[in-house]
Amino acid sequence: MKFIIVFVALFAIALAAPAEVAIVKSESDVGPDSFSYAYETSDGTKSEASGNVIHAGTEEEGIAIKGSFSFVADDGQTYTVNYIADDNGFQPQGAHLPVA
Repeated sequence: MKFIIVFVALFAIALAAPAEVAIVKSESDVGPDSFSYAYETSDGTKSEASGNVIHAGTEEEGIAIKGSFSFVADDGQTYTVNYIADDNGFQPQGAHLPVA
């Protein structure tokens, strides 16, 4: 009887253990005035972005970024967000996001 209880407990733990996620792609390039990166994992998650300094040498100096990320949700659907982040703030777009 103890064997069955231990076996069932170990089986439940094995099922509950998270799956290993591996990085299948990883790229980056960082310079003094710009950057870019891209990565992808084995669970379907992807992200990429690039950015550069804007208004260099002024009080409005900042970074403008354009990128996207996607992931597979619990419902099995892949969700993707494309975005721009610049002087006008963070501006995401995606089929699943509400539009003002």
